[in-house]
Amino acid sequence: MQFEFTEIERVSEISAKDFQKHYVKPQKPVVVEKITKDWPAYEKWNFDYIKEVAGKKFVPLYNNDPVDYSKKVNEPVETMMMRDYVDLLHQGPTDLRIFLYNLLKQVPDLQNDFKYPDLGLKLFKSMPMLFFGGEGSNVFMHYDIDLANILHFHFAGKKQCILISPEQSKYMYKIPYSVICREDIDFDNPDFEKWPALKNLKPMVANLSHGEMLYMPEGWWHYMKYLTPGFSMSLRSLAKKPKYFSEAVYNIFVMRTFDNYMRKFRGKKWIEWKDEQAIKRTNRLVGA
Repeated sequence: MQFEFTEIERVSEISAKDFQKHYVKPQKPVVVEKITKDWPAYEKWNFDYIKEVAGKKFVPLYNNDPVDYSKKVNEPVETMMMRDYVDLLHQGPTDLRIFLYNLLKQVPDLQNDFKYPDLGLKLFKSMPMLFFGGEGSNVFMHYDIDLANILHFHFAGKKQCILISPEQSKYMYKIPYSVICREDIDFDNPDFEKWPALKNLKPMVANLSHGEMLYMPEGWWHYMKYLTPGFSMSLRSLAKKPKYFSEAVYNIFVMRTFDNYMRKFRGKKWIEWKDEQAIKRTNRLVGA
């Protein structure tokens, strides 16, 4: 069996008023297809340009190995010069990714290539984050720790994005004290016998092409897969709902600190306990 996906709505262009009314207020995802058409980045942002302006920068790389209790959350597995990493992407499939990296701070010239869109959101000007991946690589299913409103712009190649609303979190086998689900769930080929709660999900999907933007509302789960080598940029805005704003503060200042402490104090047993609880709590909620 496979998931039955609902295609995320698409619009060519949109005003700030309509964006707020039809998507931000009801917390509904959307793809805006031509929002970057007047950005210099639309013409310039390809891998050759990235090698030219940032080729000598060392960048952190991540893969999808299971959580290692000896490492902190979001600790890279290695570093590499950007030009060598771009060459690696074009040699064939690789699971090495650049994740949540502020390359624009390292290479200020890149900041002249895009505009902060007027969509009625107060965007963080200091946090334009870049993401790179090779064919077949994916970003595990998760939601962002700050539960922000996210504008996700894709460049170079194709990328598939699967979104799941926060109201469906009870079916996600969520790991306690984290913002991820069980890492052994394959969202490309879900095993509904092993993970019966997944049958209740109503996921949404969008395939992004060069220059398109995906709006991900507050606290939405997302799984990203690079269909070809490509890269993306995310801009973010604080959660507006009081519930999500308070949860974001807790996640950043309490939950993450506690989890890092327990990894150090209990090690592998802490990770194993969390994995077990994800199954027990989810199955108990759905009566499985």
